[in-house]
Amino acid sequence: MKLILFLALVLSTHVYAQGGQGHQGKMHDGSHHEGMHYGGMHGNSHGLDATTLKQFFEPLPASIIDEKKNATLIKLGRMLYMDPRLSVNDKIACNSCHQLNKFGVDNEPTSPGHEGKRGGRNSPTTLNAALHIAQFWDGRAKDVEEQALGPILNPVEMGMPNEAAVINKLKKIDEYKDLFPQAFKDEKDPFQHKNVGKAIGAFERTLLTPSRFDDFLKGDENALKEDEKRGLKKFIHMGCINCHNGAVIGGNSFKKLGLVESYETADMGRYEVTGIESDKKVFKVPSLRNITKTAPYFHDGSIETLDEVIRLMAKHQLGQQVGDGFIRDVKAFLGSLTDKDKD
Repeated sequence: MKLILFLALVLSTHVYAQGGQGHQGKMHDGSHHEGMHYGGMHGNSHGLDATTLKQFFEPLPASIIDEKKNATLIKLGRMLYMDPRLSVNDKIACNSCHQLNKFGVDNEPTSPGHEGKRGGRNSPTTLNAALHIAQFWDGRAKDVEEQALGPILNPVEMGMPNEAAVINKLKKIDEYKDLFPQAFKDEKDPFQHKNVGKAIGAFERTLLTPSRFDDFLKGDENALKEDEKRGLKKFIHMGCINCHNGAVIGGNSFKKLGLVESYETADMGRYEVTGIESDKKVFKVPSLRNITKTAPYFHDGSIETLDEVIRLMAKHQLGQQVGDGFIRDVKAFLGSLTDKDKD
């Protein structure tokens, strides 16, 4: 029954986006009266239905790893994440491109590697990434443990020549001589390349960023401001939730960029992994958590402002033109997804 209700709600948002006031080509001016008449949530005035919200969103879990049980493994992972010695010239760490003091990104279109060369894709945030369906824009790594190993051996990024070189280097560092055996005490040989990924992944599983929106989902109606509530309502009714839903408001599906109106990009996305024709220009849907802090945007970092992202997504994914009012309110809602400890 819940599945049937969910599908009905998805269909209703699609119908809204394609018909009535949301028919293709009509400009949404962002006014407060766009036919959005959900029933009240516990008698509230902003017209957001708790049942509807629960079908599309869920709060972040409190934890996805036993931090007490895995304390040593997490400590090792954090040290590796921050350590530039994992690169061939001792200058590039995971944190160089995924800076924890910058919401897990470097705010660069694409990131410079050990020789200053740049890759072709934007470095996505590591915050909340462990909850995603897969890792990288094309989903080629199944989890954060696998993803963490990729950049270390990438010739453009950290540039280590092979797995043996990584392990030989780590074995010579005093801190790791103690931490690896402690973290992998049940293994005869704790110094294995796969364990580097396990440790970094364990640390990344602690990088959850609950926001005011989570408080709102849990029943605190005062957690969001009025313009944020308006933006949420418009976000739902326009159909944005067809892709951006779940605990991380995205990150749980793959979609074609240019679903309704073609989007020009030379990057073939997931097709490069699968070789399936229908996967051309298909990318993992990014999470919208902390999105106001992680510019620039898109797989290639080509879009500088969130205002432009909202306009382009409406156009290319939903076939809609949106006005300044819509952009302003939806952007306000997206601001409520920022880590509340840093908001």
